[in-house]
Amino acid sequence: MEIIHLEHVSKSFGEQKVLDDISLDIREGEILTVIGRSGCGKTTLLRLINGLQKPDTGRVCVEGEDVEKTDLIALRRKIGYVIQNKGLFPHMTVEKNITYVPVISGRKDKAENHRLALELLNLAGLDETYAGRYPDELSGGQQQRVGIARALASKAKILLMDEPFGALDEITKRSMQKELLALQEKLKMTVVFVTHDIREAMCLGNRVLVMEQGKIAQLDEPERLRKNPADDFVKDLIGG
Repeated sequence: MEIIHLEHVSKSFGEQKVLDDISLDIREGEILTVIGRSGCGKTTLLRLINGLQKPDTGRVCVEGEDVEKTDLIALRRKIGYVIQNKGLFPHMTVEKNITYVPVISGRKDKAENHRLALELLNLAGLDETYAGRYPDELSGGQQQRVGIARALASKAKILLMDEPFGALDEITKRSMQKELLALQEKLKMTVVFVTHDIREAMCLGNRVLVMEQGKIAQLDEPERLRKNPADDFVKDLIGG
């Protein structure tokens, strides 16, 4: 069953068309990885899903509701967003970073929020001793784990991830990929994961969306993509 639906979506910035007539269904509980060259529309796709930007034409629906017609605050409470630079508040402890969204949403019970922070730290692979630390006391991988924990704090059903592991070293990246797969399997979330790394896309995705010049070049399961590339661009990408 689809949880995200894009119907003939186009988006331009000035003279540059970033997305060109995109129609796409993202299934509930799947990991969809999105790959393509810089400027092909990957990040714009994520920003349209959580209402940070509006399509010029077409429509985007989440759980059957048109994003342009829904309550954006309510929408974003069920969508976690993780970006490459983590986006953590440097002046806040790890615990306060994680519980930021619940607190501003009116959940002010300190004991309950503390329990939530410790639970999410554990889910993200960190123990409770990290709760009182500040972001600059953590490694890149630890900061990214906190970013994921914060995205889950609103009990998100959908997780949007924009090159979250791009700045990590290879060993840490592989570890984070395994942890993400385990977390997704446990929570049954829908994950849309943007990457520039074809190996990462093929490793993580139940399906892989290959984009080129704002269009869908191919959407397929990793093995089918490998065996039956749609064109020379996809073939070269897989081969690389």
